[in-house]
Amino acid sequence: MMSASGGTEAQAGETGDTRASGGCLCGGVRYAVRGKLRQVVACHCTQCARTTGHFCAATHCDTPDLALEKGETLRWYRSSQEAERGFCGRCGSNLFWRRIGGGEGVSITAGTLDRPTGLRMGYHIFCASKSDYYDIADGLPQHGANSE
Repeated sequence: MMSASGGTEAQAGETGDTRASGGCLCGGVRYAVRGKLRQVVACHCTQCARTTGHFCAATHCDTPDLALEKGETLRWYRSSQEAERGFCGRCGSNLFWRRIGGGEGVSITAGTLDRPTGLRMGYHIFCASKSDYYDIADGLPQHGANSE
């Protein structure tokens, strides 16, 4: 079982039913979220660019709200001193990001959520690190580093 923190967009029903679900391309990893999901944040840091091929769009939930339903191919890579990234060892799908030693929760890459998500993009972070081949022109708030 995994999860993350934050949340303003969506919430599980009063009975604790599944709010959202998702998984990797090959189906080796499936998860369910039974709590609030934060609005989607676009991270333009170098690490996200290297793991996704562009920027990373992710939501976030509290750790206890994320349940791993199928995880035979889930692998974790320690990408920095502070964090690790969860991905499928078979198809390579980038699924999760979490702080080492726990923390407030886990980030979930928005593209792995089953549709419809009910979520909206909220803002951009680490814009000072973005690559030069694209512009951010959606009118959403942009932060040079993390928004905190």
